[in-house]
Amino acid sequence: MPSAGDSRARWDVVPQPERARFEGGRWRRFGSVRLTLHSDYALRALLFLAARPDDVVSIGEIAAAYGISAHHLAKVAQKLGHTQYVTLLRGPKGGLRLARAPQAISIGDVVRQFEPDMALVECFAPETNTCPIARACGLKGILAGAQASFLAHLDSHTLADAADRPQALLQLLKRSR
Repeated sequence: MPSAGDSRARWDVVPQPERARFEGGRWRRFGSVRLTLHSDYALRALLFLAARPDDVVSIGEIAAAYGISAHHLAKVAQKLGHTQYVTLLRGPKGGLRLARAPQAISIGDVVRQFEPDMALVECFAPETNTCPIARACGLKGILAGAQASFLAHLDSHTLADAADRPQALLQLLKRSR
C-alpha cells in the first residue's frame, strides 16, 4: 500500500464510489474497484457453508448471520445452485449445502460467475464504446493488465483458503446478530 506521499496509483475495494485527497501538493482522486452485491453475497454464503460443511443451512439463517436481505440472498442462492457451487434442498428441512469441496471452489471462478460486467472502463466494451481516443489510448492495456493480475490473484485462492478458520468465522457471525 503506498504511503501518503507516494505518487503511485492506489486500488481499493471501498464502499464509496469515489473520493479525493490533497496529496503531494495537488488534489488526487482515488476511485474504487469493487464487486457487486451479488458477488459479495455469493462469497459470504459460500464462506458460511464452508464453515459448516456437514449442515444444511437456510437462506434465512445465513442472511440473519450477516445482517443482509434474505430476498436478495435467495436470488444469489439460486445462481449458486445453478452454477453447481451449492446443492439446494427443498422442503421444511431444506436449505443449502456446498456441492463441492471448498478446495475445489476457486474464488476467481465465483467472481467471474457473479460479475455481470468486468469492463473497468467504457472502452472495454467495443460495442458500446464512444470514447473518441480509444484507438490511440494506452490506458486500456494498462487497465486490462491490472484486471488480469486481480483475477489471477483470485484464481490462486480457493474457498478453503478463505475459510481456513471456520470456528473463528462462526464465532464472529454469532456475535454480529
